[in-house]
Amino acid sequence: MKALYHAHGHATGGRTGEGGTDDGRLAVTLSTPKELGGDGGPGTNPEQMFSIGYSACFLGALKFVAGNEKVKIPAETRVSADIGIGARDDGTGFGITAAITVSIPGMEKDVAEALVQKAHIVCPYSNAIHKTVDVQLTVV
Repeated sequence: MKALYHAHGHATGGRTGEGGTDDGRLAVTLSTPKELGGDGGPGTNPEQMFSIGYSACFLGALKFVAGNEKVKIPAETRVSADIGIGARDDGTGFGITAAITVSIPGMEKDVAEALVQKAHIVCPYSNAIHKTVDVQLTVV
């Protein structure tokens, strides 16, 4: 694969520190959630950033698939990603869970579900985790 774009980011301090992009467009304070033993400070965390990135990427894939099929996706369409983190069952580290919820106002549910399945194949985030995370897909 030839990459068309590269994002460059960095972090210091791990889950309680700072992160950003090398071009300065994004700068975040990182805080560890209480559920993971942190202080629950005001910063964001990798799971929140992954959920936003996955949501945006999946919606882009949905629009791409719909465009190929000459189907209009309304501006009010919303994709939400619920990303969980916890100890893996094998006890050797941590893993994530992922659930994608898609709302396409005014579209018949069976049409929306077919588009969501196709978007799941096209989406780079879905592709990146397809062998390691069972992504739950829901159309509401």
